[in-house]
Amino acid sequence: MKPFKFDPPPRIKDFRDMVLSSASKYGDKDLYVYKEDKQEVHFSYNRLKDETERFGTALNVLGIDDCRVAVIGPTSAKLTVTYLGTVNAGGVIVPLDREITHDQLPNFINRAECSAVVYAPDFNGVLTGMADKMPCVRYFIPMKGEDTVDDSLPSSPVVMPWEDVLALGKQAIDDNNNSYYLHTIDMEKMCAIIFTSGTTGTSKGVMLSQKNLVAAAWASCDVVPYDSHTRLLSVLPQHHTYEMTCSHLAVINLGASEYINDSLKYTMRNMQNYKPNALVLVPLFVETIYKKIWDEIRKKGLEKKVRMLMKVSDGLMKVGIDLRKKFFGQILSALGGEVQSMICGGAPISPSILKDFYSFGITIFEGYGITECAPLVACNPNGAARFGSVGTPVYEERVRIDKQQPSDEFGEIVVKGDNVMLGYYNDEEATYATFTHDTQNLENDGWFKTGDIGYIDKDNYIYITGRKKNVIILSNGKNVFPEELEEHLSHCDLIKESVIIGRKQDSGEVAITALIHPDYERLEGKSDEEIETAIKNAVNDINRALPSFKHMTEVEIKREEFEKTTSKKIKRYLYK
Repeated sequence: MKPFKFDPPPRIKDFRDMVLSSASKYGDKDLYVYKEDKQEVHFSYNRLKDETERFGTALNVLGIDDCRVAVIGPTSAKLTVTYLGTVNAGGVIVPLDREITHDQLPNFINRAECSAVVYAPDFNGVLTGMADKMPCVRYFIPMKGEDTVDDSLPSSPVVMPWEDVLALGKQAIDDNNNSYYLHTIDMEKMCAIIFTSGTTGTSKGVMLSQKNLVAAAWASCDVVPYDSHTRLLSVLPQHHTYEMTCSHLAVINLGASEYINDSLKYTMRNMQNYKPNALVLVPLFVETIYKKIWDEIRKKGLEKKVRMLMKVSDGLMKVGIDLRKKFFGQILSALGGEVQSMICGGAPISPSILKDFYSFGITIFEGYGITECAPLVACNPNGAARFGSVGTPVYEERVRIDKQQPSDEFGEIVVKGDNVMLGYYNDEEATYATFTHDTQNLENDGWFKTGDIGYIDKDNYIYITGRKKNVIILSNGKNVFPEELEEHLSHCDLIKESVIIGRKQDSGEVAITALIHPDYERLEGKSDEEIETAIKNAVNDINRALPSFKHMTEVEIKREEFEKTTSKKIKRYLYK
């Protein structure tokens, strides 16, 4: 595989130093480009430095610089300023999923004991309207526009618009308040509470320190070939640690630029306009792009020709001749014409998709992470990716496989490193349960148990076979991983999405059941009965290539798409 050339990334001491160093080096260069009120805004590295120090100083003036600050809204420069201004001033940032139902928001805010909430215009009136349910909140900070709160409440909360907060900080700095820089950053102290995927109050709060986040952010810079020449398109939700750490924080350290996608429906248009050369995505986005590419090729009757060119191009690549841009320039133009690579993580992705993209001229660096590891654990190395593997452990990360029996083929993936969380907030029982304990052998003590099942090959490449909690245990004791069967189903053009579950029958046997959302666009004109027959026939074709104990014996058609998190993972727990 052809490696990319890139400038070595700078090490990160802490995030305050990172913001200062980047501003010193890149000044008025664009960190972000985005649309606001239909106008294009260019947000520079200098502006990031100025606004983070103003925000952090304002927290000191308000007496909450060591408190918890919740932030909720779509991806924005203001969210980044809130995040960095809070953690660099000694506080704790609590990013919230903007798809949390309004009635659940107080649960999260109270659980994290937040003293302030910074929020996008969509939440104007929503949060202040529930102020009586959040007595811990002293300041409501709308990012834009006016808001009001009942001033008769015993807690006496205050509404202070974003611009007023920055003005307060600026005035204090002008009056020689240097608290933001005098504050000593404790790298071991909790600086973030990240609630695990889910939109209910039962989600666990992952406690991360600057040491955790710095380790993961720098590893992100170290493992992929990105530098100050990189131009990213931000598509994923920023509250998610994957997007925040591996995209935004890494981008700031590298001196790169990022275009903030204003809407999923405008993603392809924004690619055309901004022409990114790199993307950070989850598999669902990659799969959607992949299907659109091949659908367009088939519409033009060019599939045979393209497949032939791919074989020719792959052969030329083996002898050092790269003509992919010439052969497949028209295909690449759909993504703006300059995308050379993607980082993909968060869920499994088919190796065949990775191979096809590489044939077209786009290298996908498949990685692996989990919120509790801030989140990066492993990634495929530059120039040495292995399709089907999530790569090797990142810098100074230790990963091993814990097997129940030495003869087992697979085991649970466990991790040690500077990026591993402090624990779950106010949940000692859950924290204890997720780490290994062995006082007799300290080498086996204190490993984080990911809950993922897999194996590591002789070259230290990690392969994930499924989630421990998803595994289907049959009555004969055999284990079936739903993810493996779902990957087989993903290769069928008639199937858009699938979830594999084990359903207990009246007989006591467990039936492997395929819940399938068909590709209705491809099946247009067919009756429900014809669609069900076509899907069942496709499943039977797949079964013939599988061992009998893995056969999907039941098929259930779902007319609607599966419900997903904002990071585009299917909410499996909803389907039984």
